Amino acid sequence: MSGPIRPPWAGPLGLYHPGTTVIHRAPAGLKLAFLAVFAVAVVAVRGPVSALVFLGVALLAQLVARIPWHRTTRGLVPALVTAALIGAYQWWARGWATAVEVSVDLVALVLLGAVVTATTRADTLLDALARLARPLRHVGLSPDVVALSVGLFLRTIPVLARMSLETRDAARARGLDREPRAILVPAAVRMVAHARATGDALAARGLGEN
Repeated sequence: MSGPIRPPWAGPLGLYHPGTTVIHRAPAGLKLAFLAVFAVAVVAVRGPVSALVFLGVALLAQLVARIPWHRTTRGLVPALVTAALIGAYQWWARGWATAVEVSVDLVALVLLGAVVTATTRADTLLDALARLARPLRHVGLSPDVVALSVGLFLRTIPVLARMSLETRDAARARGLDREPRAILVPAAVRMVAHARATGDALAARGLGEN
């Protein structure tokens, strides 16, 4: 008999945790700007020691924001698995220092991003993205459309993950969980149908006509 079904991951925009900490009260634009600077620093500064420092900054932000660890770790699991795989390859190909740097940098970035989304409401975050995207008007892009596109992308991640899990469970119920086509083909069909339905809904509202 299988165990209890875990609630599906709500995605980056589903991690909001109410609070009154200084990070919760900080403007969304400021948090996004700090995250961007942090990402540039992670890429520009090399070495395992700097990677550990960046991870310490992200952990400190997590502690200051007082976000329950069980909420953060749910979103971190895919990043941890990816970091472990990348770290193992880098260790084999380029040595332990590069492995530590690359894997820890990835975890630090994802963790700080999780802190930002956990301390900022989804609508506030998307409004801030729209404001930051205003200079794109000069190249013919609408800031509102940019923010909407980012929001749709972030909200689609958990939908696709749920579809993949449901398809895998359906294949397992038919005894076909070891047959890749029984999982990949139905999952792909459902994802394409979801994308078309989303596009039709946007078109019905007059979005994307220009």
